[in-house]
Amino acid sequence: MPTWGIVLLVIIVIIVVIVGLIAGIYNSLVKLDERVNEAWSDITVQLKYRADLIPNVVETVKGYAKHEKETFQMVTEARSAVMGAKTVKQAAEAEKEMQGALGRIFAIAEAYPELKANSNFVKLQEQLQDVEDKIQAARRFYNAGAKELNTKIKTFPTNIINSIIGHFKKRDYFEVAESEKAKIEKAPEVKF
Repeated sequence: MPTWGIVLLVIIVIIVVIVGLIAGIYNSLVKLDERVNEAWSDITVQLKYRADLIPNVVETVKGYAKHEKETFQMVTEARSAVMGAKTVKQAAEAEKEMQGALGRIFAIAEAYPELKANSNFVKLQEQLQDVEDKIQAARRFYNAGAKELNTKIKTFPTNIINSIIGHFKKRDYFEVAESEKAKIEKAPEVKF
């Protein structure tokens, strides 16, 4: 084989290796991006399910505490904010409002023993607790995916390839506010 043939073969092998490396990195970014999108979708599904439960909780509590219009308005506004959130940051802010509103609703419920004994209210509380647990799990899954994607975007050689392609962006974390973290660390005790 002539020298120019060997040089051409080496150049072809180098090009194939570089294209393979770029394709592998791009495909791994696509997979991570899709995993984060799926996790975000899981969060929005759970938030919508909870938002659908809230009118039932409000109506049940309204039957016992008609004078708490400000609290009911707060819950309605928080629900609207959660449903209208388009970004992770907006959803996190809306979540903070929702947690405060739900806390006020359940504080009202504490003042009415008949309400706490109402089977519909108890069932709604159980459903809300279940969906809260699912939201927490979905949030952890999303944040893990966002962390993995963000790390991959910043590391070599992926950062160079992504700067050329420019398609994949850093994802925000769905973080719980500091006041909510304190509540999680010391969860309130509920007695029936």
